Order: sequence, then C-alpha cells, then structure tokens
Amino acid sequence: MQTTDSTPNEQGLAASSLTAKISEYSQWRENLIAAIDEYIDWPGHSDSVDAVQELRLYDIKGVLKRDQLVMAFLAEFSRGKTETINALFFSDFNQRLLPSAPGRTTMCPTEIFWDPREEACIKLLPIETRRTDDSLTYLKTTQDVWHKIRLDITSPDAMKQTLGALVQNREVDLETAKSLGFWNEDDPSMRRSLAEKGTVEIPVWRHALINYPHPLLKNGLVVVDTPGLNTMGAEPELTLSIIPNAHAVLFLTATDTGITKSDMQIWSEYVQKRAAHKLVILNKIDILWDGLETESEVDVLIQKQIQNTAHELGLDARNIFAISAQKALVAKIRKDEALLKRSGIGLLEEALANRLIESKHEILGRSVVTECSNMIRSSRKVAQMRVATIKSQLTELRAIQGQNRDTSKEILANVVAERKRYEASVLTFNQGSERIKQLSEKLLRHLSLGYLDATLEQTKQDMGDSWTTVGLNRSMRALTKLAGNLAEEIKSEGATIKKHADDLYQLFWSKHGFEKTEAIALDMSNFVSSMQNLEKVTNEFCSDPLNVLTEKHFLIRKFYLGLGAQIQAAFEQSHADCNQWLNVVIGELKTQIGAHKKSLDKRAESLMESHSNADKLLKNLELTEKESLKLQTQSGQLDATLLKLMQCAKFKDETPSTADLSSPSIALNEVKSSTIMHNAPFIG
Repeated sequence: MQTTDSTPNEQGLAASSLTAKISEYSQWRENLIAAIDEYIDWPGHSDSVDAVQELRLYDIKGVLKRDQLVMAFLAEFSRGKTETINALFFSDFNQRLLPSAPGRTTMCPTEIFWDPREEACIKLLPIETRRTDDSLTYLKTTQDVWHKIRLDITSPDAMKQTLGALVQNREVDLETAKSLGFWNEDDPSMRRSLAEKGTVEIPVWRHALINYPHPLLKNGLVVVDTPGLNTMGAEPELTLSIIPNAHAVLFLTATDTGITKSDMQIWSEYVQKRAAHKLVILNKIDILWDGLETESEVDVLIQKQIQNTAHELGLDARNIFAISAQKALVAKIRKDEALLKRSGIGLLEEALANRLIESKHEILGRSVVTECSNMIRSSRKVAQMRVATIKSQLTELRAIQGQNRDTSKEILANVVAERKRYEASVLTFNQGSERIKQLSEKLLRHLSLGYLDATLEQTKQDMGDSWTTVGLNRSMRALTKLAGNLAEEIKSEGATIKKHADDLYQLFWSKHGFEKTEAIALDMSNFVSSMQNLEKVTNEFCSDPLNVLTEKHFLIRKFYLGLGAQIQAAFEQSHADCNQWLNVVIGELKTQIGAHKKSLDKRAESLMESHSNADKLLKNLELTEKESLKLQTQSGQLDATLLKLMQCAKFKDETPSTADLSSPSIALNEVKSSTIMHNAPFIG
C-alpha cells in the first residue's frame, strides 16, 4: 500500500511549477537560516551582540522555520473548489484527498497544514461552540474542545472515510438555527426545507484543522478551504482575519453557472477589497468539450467566457484562469500529459508560482536581511573598532621599544588620560540610558493589554444589549480615533527618546571618534494601518443592507468579538515592535561602548607591563601581533557572512555588497506581519 507521505512516482508527470517553486522556496529559507547560524557561530559574536540581540536572532530563525504560505479558496457551493484543491496539491494521493461530489461538500471552514509536533490527525470544532463568546483564535489554543481523529496515512480508504466528517450536517429546528446564527430567510433552500420538513440543515462542525504530512505542507503550505456564502456569513472571523491574512485568495466560478448573485456577493464582500493577491478560477470548462466543436472553437468560447468574467468582476483578464479541476486531477493520477495540458491547470500553477511565491520571497527576504544585516553592520563597527585599537596598541608598543623611558611614560599617561575621559563619557551614557528607560516604560504603557481590555469593556457597555450596526460602527470609529491618538502620542514620545539617543551618539562621535550615527526612528504606520483597515471592514459590514435591515444581533455580536480579537492582536504586535525598537535604539552604541572600554583597559594594562619590563614588552608585542591577525581574519569572515546573507535575499535589481549596510533603516515588524497569521492553526 502506497503511503500518502511520498513523492509522485518518478515515472509519472514532472512536478508542477508550483510544487517545484514551493520546494525551492523552502530550501531558500533553509539557506537563510544557515547564514544566520554562521553569524551566530562567528568567533567575535559574543563580544559584539548583547543578550537581547541574541534572542532576536533566534526569534527570527523561529519565524523562518514556522513560515507559512497561506492560500485561501472561496466559492459558492458546487463550483468545484475542493476538487481544485485536490488537483493543485494532492494528486499524488492517487485519489481525492478531500471529499468532493456534486452539491454541497465542505460544510465548515477547513485549514490543511503540517505541524511536526503532533501526529497526523483531523480536529473538528463542534458547532455548539458558536453559542459562546470565544473566538476561533482563542479556541485554537484550547485543544480539549476539539474532537480529534487520528489519520491513518498508510491507507487511502481510511483517510477518505475519516475526512468524510468534513461534510457532515444535521437537521435542526428554526430556533436552534437562529441561535447558532445560521438562519437566512433570503435562502430559498432553507425556506423550502423549513416548509417541507420543519427543519433547517446546518453543519455539525464549526471549523476543521487537518494535520497531514504531505511534502508541500511540510514546506510551509497552508490551504484554507471555505464553505459557501451562508456558512461564511455566519463566521465573521473569516472576514476579519483568516481571509485577509492569506497570502493569496483564489475565487472560483463555474462555466455552467456563470457569475451568479451569490458569486458576486462573495466577490464583493470577501475578495475584491480584502485580498492583496487574488486570482479568479473559471472552472468546469470541460462541459464545453462536447465533441461538436473543434478545440480551436472551444478555445474561442473559453476566451469569451474569460473576457465576460473579467468585465463582470472588474478585473484584468490576465488574472482569470480557465480550468477543469476534475480533468486535471484525473490527468495527474493517470499520468496523461495531453489531458493535463488541456485542463488548463498548468497556467494557474505557473501564475501562483511566479507571482505569489516570488512576491512573498522578496518581502520575507528583505525584512529578514534588513534586520540581520543591521546587526552584522553593528558587529562590523565593533570588529573594525577592535582592529583599529589593536593597531594603535601595536604602534605604541613599538614606540616604547624604540624610545627612552620618559617617552614610554608619556605614551602611557596619554592612554590613562584617554581612559579617564572615556569613563566620564560612560557616566553620561549611563545617565542618559536611565532616562531613556524611564521614557520607554511610559511609552509601552500606552499599548498595555490592561488598558485595551478596559477600553473594550467600556465600548461593550456603551453598546448595551442593542447590538446594532449603528452601535458597532460608532464604537469602531471611537476605537480607531483612540488608536490614532495613541499612535501620535507614542510617536511624539519616541521622537523624544530618539533625541536623547542621538545626543549620546553625538557625544561618542565627537569625543571618542566613534562612527557618526543616528538612532533609528520609531515607525507606527503599521499599527495605524491595521486599525484603519479594521474600521474599513466594519464600515463595509455595517453598510451591508442585509445587516442593516435585519439587525442580526447574533451576527453583530460575533463580528464585534472577532473585531476585539483583531484589535488586541494589533496592540500586541505594536507593543512587540515598540519594545524591539527600544531595545535597539541605543543597543548598538551600548555594545560599542563595552567593546571600546574593554580594549582601552587591555591596552593600558599591556602598556604598563611593557613600560616596566623589557621581556614583557617583547611578549606583549608578539601577543598583540597575533591578536591583530586574528581580528582581521574575523572581520573578513564577517564580511563573507554578510555577502552570503545578502545573496540569500536575491534582490532582483541589486548587487549585494557591503555598501548596502550603510542604511540605518530596520524592518522591525515586517518579518512577523508578513509570515504569521494571527489566526494560524496549532503552530505557535
């Protein structure tokens, strides 16, 4: 029996461009981690990096290892969405991994990923959890509420049977459907079912997590399979976090239905303005293969369908891909090259590979390389400072060797005087550092979760029991205004901290010859942007005539609670970003001061010994020459590591060089915001 944890048969079809690109992307991340490890293992690392920076490097490595590439699939029922997922990613299973059949299949949102810390399994969240105020984000951290079923990856039949749970549904009375937020009086099928049977069909499960050791999933791919419009509308967190945090959204329509009213509603409410990278899939083109038209005539019909779809959705036709997911899956299983080509899936895979992965590659590469290269730049300053100091020490020792005792006393006196001046400056630094610490504590209090919780609770009380779109919109506007004011106040306090830091940099540049540097500025734009986006989503939700007219209190309450979770995530991220900025604002100077003071002490000690003892002078000369060679070698090793790191970034229009390190800018939050979903599965 073939296991599912295997690569496609070598005699079969070649790996798709998407599969190859995901594998290449995974290998690139490993190379980037190796470059960071090389910096961590660099011999001079401990003398040029403090404990906070050390932890940050390991944090960045952790981010790279947990990096995910999230693709969300959206469509109304019967558009072939699940079949498309099977064809794109899981054809080497040699049958359908996810249940796909005519009519309604996936009944609950499903995330498919791989977490090596846990066995292969499917976790199902009971629909009854919708009665509580707990968000999906929170429930994902509470494992005992999930129904867990182990996956037997050695048996395709057992896998198929277990995954059949995704389509389970049940009949409930009208009151139960309303209490769980599933009754939609505008849905003809619901009204018909209620009239004929006195019941309404709802899903058994609220959310599903599939942990499956497929090669693509092991490389960081996460697939989000969403249900149709009715179920999506009942789960506001899809709108607020899961879909917006996806790196690509694929919206499916079907050749046999065209763009229906519900298709257009999904497009306008969930995709058009919410997804940064979006592609439209026109599925089921095989219905045109009736044998009555030639292939060229069919191609003309398909192109006409693409143009019509582009016009209706207001999208460039180059972002629309006509495929037959069912024929593509059959072709991959049967190793039929001709059928695979005719299915059209190759163009879709190529677009995903070239547009999505390369874009994410560049974002992650730039953010990681920017931050790590700034650390290396700081280490290079320390290394160069040590090289310059050791050269001065060599010059002084050689001068003592060739001069009389009075001259050597003068050299020693100059070094001692220099050390005393330096100690006076260090005292000034310590005083300035303490002031910055006090200002930092005040700054971080603005973003404390205790303050936010009190604000959200007050907002909740202001809404009372009404739970109307008017109250929701008013509350969100107030929160956004509060966040904007907070950001301005934090920026102002950050500018004050930067001024204090700049004064310290200026002191050590003017009096001790340090490189002229300015502290980096605090950037609050991501926080402001996050809050503005949430306000925009809320405005759209509150402007929806269906929500305004029916005033669905259950749905509005759920939306508000989901909104609160996203606001908390924005505050937490901003708190982490500000804390990271505060750690680095004078961190580089602090490291240089420590290294310079250590060199001065060593230099004075060596001169004092050499001044009184000729044998010691010869020995110190020998040791200093060896130390000089060692430091120069270390400096060269660091430059080599830097170039390796820059080459890993693969910037398209830039040639890596050490000159690229002159910029003081640093991407403190891009790494996290570009790679981690706030609502990620059990991957922490």
